[in-house]
Amino acid sequence: MTTHLFHSPLPSVVIPDVPITEFVMQKCEELGDHPAIIDGPSGNVLTFAELRIRTRRLAGGLQANGFTKGSVLALVAPNCPDYAVVFHAAALCAGTVTTVNPTYSAAEIKQQLLDSGATLVVTANACIDAVSDASKGTNVNELVTLQASVDYRNLEDLLGEESDQIPVDIHTHPVVLPYSSGTTGLPKGVMLSHHNLVSNLVQTNAALNYGADECALAVLPFFHIYGMQVLMGSLLSEGATIVTVPRFDMGQVLGLIQEHQITQLFAVPPIVLGLAKTPLLDDYDVSSLRKVFSGAAPLGAELAEEAAARVGCPVVQGYGMTEISPVSHITPEYKARPGSSGVTVANTISRIVDENGNDLGPNEPGELLVKGPQVMIGYLNNPTATQETVDADGWLHTGDLARIDEDGYMTIVDRVKELIKYKGFQVAPAELEALIVTHPAVADVAVVGMPDDEAGELPKAFVTLKPNVDSPSAQDIRDFVAAHVASYKQVHEVDFIDSIPKSASGKILRRFLRDS
Repeated sequence: MTTHLFHSPLPSVVIPDVPITEFVMQKCEELGDHPAIIDGPSGNVLTFAELRIRTRRLAGGLQANGFTKGSVLALVAPNCPDYAVVFHAAALCAGTVTTVNPTYSAAEIKQQLLDSGATLVVTANACIDAVSDASKGTNVNELVTLQASVDYRNLEDLLGEESDQIPVDIHTHPVVLPYSSGTTGLPKGVMLSHHNLVSNLVQTNAALNYGADECALAVLPFFHIYGMQVLMGSLLSEGATIVTVPRFDMGQVLGLIQEHQITQLFAVPPIVLGLAKTPLLDDYDVSSLRKVFSGAAPLGAELAEEAAARVGCPVVQGYGMTEISPVSHITPEYKARPGSSGVTVANTISRIVDENGNDLGPNEPGELLVKGPQVMIGYLNNPTATQETVDADGWLHTGDLARIDEDGYMTIVDRVKELIKYKGFQVAPAELEALIVTHPAVADVAVVGMPDDEAGELPKAFVTLKPNVDSPSAQDIRDFVAAHVASYKQVHEVDFIDSIPKSASGKILRRFLRDS
């Protein structure tokens, strides 16, 4: 069988063998008093020198309080300057950070705490009730708050003597443990090494080629791999200033672009849609923008062009997954090609294969496979899922249907995998199905993503009821789900049907439901 490889058209890069914090903070001494991270709402500034010192002091304090090599810290917070401090302090300790969505319910947080084995939680004060509830019955022995608190120690209480990097194997040690549903199933801990992260930052930086005076808006959450790496990691390592925003609000975002002369805006398709349509844009000066970069879900060519015309700069996109740290394809510099997710990043190879695993050539649609130094170590405590995603030859099977043209530009055609993408967030049908089937009136259920112009996809549940029970309404089912999951996972529509279509092996035939 002939193997057709799509090599990166970009020059190869040299990937240094250093821990992630050393790489990200490589310009801290040189830049000194230059702003590293600005808190958007308050305007508080953390300089590059302060970022380095504060991180090293927190690392020393963590070690003095028993956070040792191999320990796991759960970080539950919206974007703020101290997010980077906590993240890199744990990395300096040769620990692991598991980043948790701050909008999660207590049950969702507990699941991640249990699976990751976290012993310490650092949380925003707004999340403390849910985190406190979630920590019961786990290995967590202390909660630390980011802001001052009467009941808990806060970050200032933990600062100690500055600490250097504790020696660590950068290739095998999982420095970060974000959770992803992969191509299917329930959320799994994705083990990413120092080398995975550094590799992808070098690859991304080489393609984006930042100027010396960049200022970027960080509205995409740092707990998500896109925000964690492309914003927090890539920008800081290049000496750019980041302005953090805890949650998306169009008026606030446009105001901060104008106030701070933002040059780089990282977005997801719903934000790009908002920029293309909002009348608020006429009230603000966004002429400082050099580029809008969209990721986390495919962005249509027409929408990209419409948004670019309104904001007056290129709108480009990239492609990635948590399991690839996350970028495998990127639009280099300002070379917009609307509808395309760009080219394979440096030091990475792509393949397109059919349903039988046979290689396909240019412009032939098939499943996208990726191989490179950014591919994950594996899923935590789940070797079966790891083997299903990364084959014996090191190829990561993305579960996405794509084509690559003669110039090396990749376009996502459809999704092979079952995941629903709601505003860039992963929603696993299996997770919602496992919850809904516990409703006392439900006999069976299937959840699919239905197309939506604003969100990308909306979760919809098809439900069969048990005989001789009081029939719940669609709203009853929606309320039942809403009480247990984060807002982006909530079901938007419910249809009651007689039976769920399944294959002979019992697999849900979701395509029939989508087309119904």
